[in-house]
Amino acid sequence: MNRITQLFNIKYPIIQGGMIWNSGYKLASAVSNAGGLGLIGAGSMYPDVLREHIQKCKKATDKPFGVNVPMLYPNIEEIIQIIIEEEVKIVFTSAGNPKTWTSYLKGRGITVVHVVSSSKFALKAQEAGVDAVVAEGFEAGGHNGREETTTFTLIPMVKEQINIPLIAAGGIATGRGMLAAMVLGADGVQMGSRFAASFESSSHENFKKTIIATKEGDTQLTLKELAPVRLIKNKFYNDIQELYSKCPTQDDLKVLLGRARAKKGMFEGDLEEGELEIGQIAGLIHEIKSVESIIDEVILEFNATSKAIQSTTF
Repeated sequence: MNRITQLFNIKYPIIQGGMIWNSGYKLASAVSNAGGLGLIGAGSMYPDVLREHIQKCKKATDKPFGVNVPMLYPNIEEIIQIIIEEEVKIVFTSAGNPKTWTSYLKGRGITVVHVVSSSKFALKAQEAGVDAVVAEGFEAGGHNGREETTTFTLIPMVKEQINIPLIAAGGIATGRGMLAAMVLGADGVQMGSRFAASFESSSHENFKKTIIATKEGDTQLTLKELAPVRLIKNKFYNDIQELYSKCPTQDDLKVLLGRARAKKGMFEGDLEEGELEIGQIAGLIHEIKSVESIIDEVILEFNATSKAIQSTTF
């Protein structure tokens, strides 16, 4: 047992990223049933849809699960109220100030974790009273930090600054990656891209097939002026780059982005005009698998690699 398994009362210190358009109740419950912590991604759900997914998740698993809440969400008050009414015990917050909701949630017996991309924000999250932080490196898919700090450097830097449990994210999809993160100071890991390419992910089959076809160098962090996001290079990504060559204003970028690009790409499977968010680690993901087999493989590789390293001395 370590600090993360103890905090969430789970078997393995593996958290599933609460990815928009991927993280419905099927994925969250499958991860929880396999010994990790599943998260429902509220960022792509209307309040009534979120309530439905929470209720279905409760029926699909008797293990702990949580909800990921981007705090920029327009219906944030309603979302928080649903989480409390449905008695969800774990909330991961992101994209906002952790002070806003942490004490309110903790006052209602909820464990709160905040996602950060720097040591500075990790400290702010700790000061706000969160129970743990997810430190997410530049390699991660989806919305990302502007600092471009990689996981390999971010984790030990954050570890040096905080004393609450630390979860590493960004570029982790294997047992070796999990072990490396924990050697660097993490108490557990959060994996997004690996679970996006699972049978239980709610994303479109076209997107899942694109993930396993993605190779090194096929993703790029862009749209820093709005909200940095790592995308697979497709027609939409190329349109962004073409617009950048004309020195666009923020409004120009917003017009091109429009609405529902992520839904179009990841949920509806439009590989040309859609926004396809995935991490650099996609280059190591070669097969769509069940959540159970993903977690089994990660743990098997973690244990085998740990044993091999322990027998190595200099």
